[in-house]
Amino acid sequence: MFGISPAQLIIILVIVLLLFGTKKLRNLGGDLGSAIKGFKKAVSEDNNDEKKSDETEKLDAKATAEKSASTEKEKDQA
Repeated sequence: MFGISPAQLIIILVIVLLLFGTKKLRNLGGDLGSAIKGFKKAVSEDNNDEKKSDETEKLDAKATAEKSASTEKEKDQA
C-alpha cells in the first residue's frame, strides 16, 4: 500500500491514537459517518427530485395538449 509496510502503518496508528486519544477518534468516526449518510441522502433526494420534475413536465405537457385539443374541438363545433 503505497510503499508502507504493515509495521509502519501500526506505528503511525499508535502515534495518532496517543496524540488524539480514543474519545476524539471515536467522535471523529461518528461525525464522518453521519456526514457520509447526509451526503448519500442529499444525492438520493436530488435524484428523486429530478425524476419527479421530469414526470411533472410530461404531465403538464399532456394536460396542455389535451386542453388545446378540446379548445380546437369547441371552435370547430361553434
